[in-house]
Amino acid sequence: MNSHRKYLISCLLATVALLCSPSPGVAAAVAPDLGAAQSFAVLGAETATNTGMTTITGDLGVSPGTAITGFPPGVVVGGTIHAGDAVAAQAHSDAATAYNALVAQTCDFNYLDVQELGGLTLTPGVHCFPSSAQLTGTLTLVGGDPFIFKIGSTLTTASNSSVVVIDGGQACNGSNVFWAVGSSATLGTGTQFAGNILALISITLTTGANVSGSALALTGAVTMDTNQVSVCAGGTFPPAGAIKVTGGGRIPVPDPDSADPTAGGAGWASFGFNARPDEPGGHFNYVNHVTGLHVNGPVTDIQVIAINPDGSPKTVRFSGVCAGSGPECLFSITVEDHGEPGRNDQLGIAVTGAVSEVKSQRILSGGNIQFHK
Repeated sequence: MNSHRKYLISCLLATVALLCSPSPGVAAAVAPDLGAAQSFAVLGAETATNTGMTTITGDLGVSPGTAITGFPPGVVVGGTIHAGDAVAAQAHSDAATAYNALVAQTCDFNYLDVQELGGLTLTPGVHCFPSSAQLTGTLTLVGGDPFIFKIGSTLTTASNSSVVVIDGGQACNGSNVFWAVGSSATLGTGTQFAGNILALISITLTTGANVSGSALALTGAVTMDTNQVSVCAGGTFPPAGAIKVTGGGRIPVPDPDSADPTAGGAGWASFGFNARPDEPGGHFNYVNHVTGLHVNGPVTDIQVIAINPDGSPKTVRFSGVCAGSGPECLFSITVEDHGEPGRNDQLGIAVTGAVSEVKSQRILSGGNIQFHK
């Protein structure tokens, strides 16, 4: 092969590589002000619906619609449900403003019409996708400065995909990552996602998809199914299983159930547990002395779902499968440790299956809960 032909082939290959790779500019992404939407883990426009034992850490709301369904069995921790009230209306307005600010930013990196994100490692900046973006596998984001993803149409993830943020400079996983989606976002089963999703139409979180950040739908619905959505509020979440929790005592049982953690009641329920899945004997026991419901079984999963401003655990969720000769069921427990002597410690319970019961998180009427590192 002569030198001239080699030169032409080299130029061609270089041109193809350039056309098929992200086109970088000078990264200058600016994180938008979410305003009143900052405290919302989930915010829908028409509706917010849930199936299964979803845990929302932060506020849950809808506006201008008013319909929120599936809570319970879903639970809201460290936040409030706002169904079409003034708080939700302001959050919706601020989310729309933030979306407009995101899509107005100049692109630093340009991609193909339909882009596969799996296997990529990206740096901060404004990443632009004229049509759709698909994630199969792992997307790695390296850097503490803002990541902005402008997607013209849809964002979808395959089952068990993940977004991994690597940088100690971010307040928490996904706090400085923003996804401006031109139509709808759908996260596949078991997806572990990071960032704040602002979708012009709707957001669907399929079974077991979890979000470290927020899901904000501007004109449609947010649909959930056994998810965990934790709004970033500062600090670093320890990995699942990195904490042990013990406790025993009783909680009031108001009828009907109340979201007020200070609510009392004529009846009561007793409990005891040692929750650490990787230790023998991790177990949960609960008896509602009003209904007679008795739940007990091994703890199979535990994780911190909310943290204090100093980074210490605030709320822990553990779950397991009912054992013994009773009906088949699953249990999910949320607890808070507010120090000794435990007067302000809290516990909430959700049981689903052949038997069901949901008691919103409330202050103990006796006993205490302790978090152990």
